[in-house]
Amino acid sequence: MIPILVVRSEDGRTFRFSRPFHIGREHDCGVRIEDGRVSRKHVLVSFENGRWQISDQHSGNGVYVHGRRVESVPVDPIVSIRLGPEGPMLTIEVEGATAPAPRSSTAPPVVLQGGETKLLQSYAERYFGTATSDEPVGGRTMMIRKAFIKVQKRQRRLYTTIVSVAVVAAVAAGAYAYYSQRKLERQKELAEELFYTMKALDVNIANLERQVASSTPPGGVAKQMTEYLERRRQLERNYDQFLGGLRLYDHPLTPQEQAILRVTRLFGECEMAAPPEYLAEVGRYIRLWRSTSRFADGVPRAQEKGYSRKIAQAFQAQNLPEQFFYLGLQESGFVETAVGQPTRMGFAKGMWQFVPDTAKRYGLTVGPLVAYPRPDPSDDRQKWDKATDAAARYIKDIYSTDAQASGLLVMASYNWGEGRVIRMLQSMPPNPRDRNFWKVLALHRDQVPKETYDYVLNIVSAAVIGENPKLFGFAFDNPLGFLDKP
Repeated sequence: MIPILVVRSEDGRTFRFSRPFHIGREHDCGVRIEDGRVSRKHVLVSFENGRWQISDQHSGNGVYVHGRRVESVPVDPIVSIRLGPEGPMLTIEVEGATAPAPRSSTAPPVVLQGGETKLLQSYAERYFGTATSDEPVGGRTMMIRKAFIKVQKRQRRLYTTIVSVAVVAAVAAGAYAYYSQRKLERQKELAEELFYTMKALDVNIANLERQVASSTPPGGVAKQMTEYLERRRQLERNYDQFLGGLRLYDHPLTPQEQAILRVTRLFGECEMAAPPEYLAEVGRYIRLWRSTSRFADGVPRAQEKGYSRKIAQAFQAQNLPEQFFYLGLQESGFVETAVGQPTRMGFAKGMWQFVPDTAKRYGLTVGPLVAYPRPDPSDDRQKWDKATDAAARYIKDIYSTDAQASGLLVMASYNWGEGRVIRMLQSMPPNPRDRNFWKVLALHRDQVPKETYDYVLNIVSAAVIGENPKLFGFAFDNPLGFLDKP
């Protein structure tokens, strides 16, 4: 029989379990806690080897017991855990068990034999006691008493000085720490403001590019475009200087975590605005790529068939991050004859998995086998070069409108449908700071399908691996490495 486990939360809720369960933010967790410091599945509580065991599930903020971070802890028979260093507290205990009596930390008293104790007490009273006595004392005793009183006064003065210095030092250190923290917070605020100024400029540049393409003559718009691009480069340099001062990419970040932040920025999201569990969450999806052959098969396929350079050039032509290359990996594994599952809009086909209506909108001819889940040589969706150009233009259109130049929102739109995402975005403030993937999750997490969430994190994590595949255990180089060469 598995003993009943009782969980009590800070908000007064009580839960009873007789089988393993999770603690976290997701709906299927046995104990669900709506708190930004709690990961989606923060803790697993399971019954192993005759006792209940609490295990951290690679959470962003960790599990703490008595102020110390732990990977796992037994319920023996009661334990209090905190989800994160300052997160919510839970008390977990085996029902009906009696907690062991606390051990006393007090050392046992020293017992003296016979009259030794009385003798020591009499000496202490005679030479160091403060009680008055009519018993006459000699000069030696008086000398010892005066010396003791003098020593006590010196010690009190010394202790007072030490305490005063310590208090002043503590106040000064606290004031300096507060000033440093406020200064750092202000620098981060300025850096974020600078980043989102760049994002707003990216949206303007994307819209101007449309005007340049349609203007006759394009002179005035083209001049404005040149000014915008030069201003964008200057803002980028200033932002880099801010990050250098903040030392955001320094220790204790690992090389893998640094790569995650760089790729996040490439996709148009502010690395400083990411939630606390973001690094650990992307790390989890990196491990998923390593657990299958999809990355190891798909990327070399694109390199061997010459897809990599053409795909990168198509995104460069649209002034988009070349890392959208990995959207093709997620969609089809770079298989140009791929056919997707049936949807209400028909079968998605080709490397970029266009449905029929979207394909036609971007100039692709749909073949006669459109209604069948079979490859179709006459279908432009399966001609990878044409489909790649169409995919770059489609992504550009999403990128430059309501998605506010957020690469992660573009990915979500590509998977879930831009109409659904745009309707959600139009209910939010119309600026890049408030229109990013994390804001959408914070406000509409229950509406975003798990498939779309996985889709976005899969592409981001694949792009992170692609920056340096060997760092993550793959035996080939960056498939976009040619971009750094003259």
